[in-house]
Amino acid sequence: MKIITLLTDFSLKDGYVAQIKGIISSITDARIIDITHDITPHNIREAAFILKNTVPYYPVGTVHMAVVDPGVGTDRKGLIITTKSQILVGPDNGILLPAARLLGDLTVYEIKNEEYMLKNVSNTFHGRDIFAPVSAHIVNGVSFEKIGEKTDKFADLDFGEPNISKKNITGKVIYFDHFGNIITNINGKQVKEVLDYNKKIKLCINNKQKEAVFVKSYGFAKKGQILATIGSSNYLEISINQDNAAEKLGLKDGDEIKILFN
Repeated sequence: MKIITLLTDFSLKDGYVAQIKGIISSITDARIIDITHDITPHNIREAAFILKNTVPYYPVGTVHMAVVDPGVGTDRKGLIITTKSQILVGPDNGILLPAARLLGDLTVYEIKNEEYMLKNVSNTFHGRDIFAPVSAHIVNGVSFEKIGEKTDKFADLDFGEPNISKKNITGKVIYFDHFGNIITNINGKQVKEVLDYNKKIKLCINNKQKEAVFVKSYGFAKKGQILATIGSSNYLEISINQDNAAEKLGLKDGDEIKILFN
């Protein structure tokens, strides 16, 4: 089965997503799957995080089109990134890189050939006029070399590295999910090496300390209790059982979190 996924900050209000799907459907019969169109406007890091945590669950050959593009119409490049299993298409602003590195063996192409774009490319909607037709032609089997040229110059993006010791962990906030869970850049596997479940911990947030407990899942804490757990994306999450931790703890994207446990 041929699949194209879509991830944007366009929402469903204005018809932009429908236009993209119309272009794709006029070129290929591939199945179109929406990852999300509710990315916070212009938030490239948020989009990169969601893309990275979605791509492992798709089959070989899937084409992922991700467009959060505050630089649209400028001289920023459009990219195709091939990996050992899937293909990524989008603007050169780092949005594709965390997912590409996770998939492995990446090769980057700059989109060049106007033959595979719409005839009239707007200055403000490259998602429809460039990335949608390019994605459709790729899934139809057009070679990457026909669409673009290899490049080793592209914008990078990562989520930083936490500092982990036998006494504490220092990381930062990288995402808030729909439930208000605070997802950090702290790798779950590393946490398990230094911290046991049901251990009481202290969170240092905005120069204040909060009592919490490290548990296997949300339900192992009391209702309303602050907890830390390893979420489905294998990152450490700070949560409040059956409440919104992001609102209650007042954290922002990029804020530092320090966890004391010894």
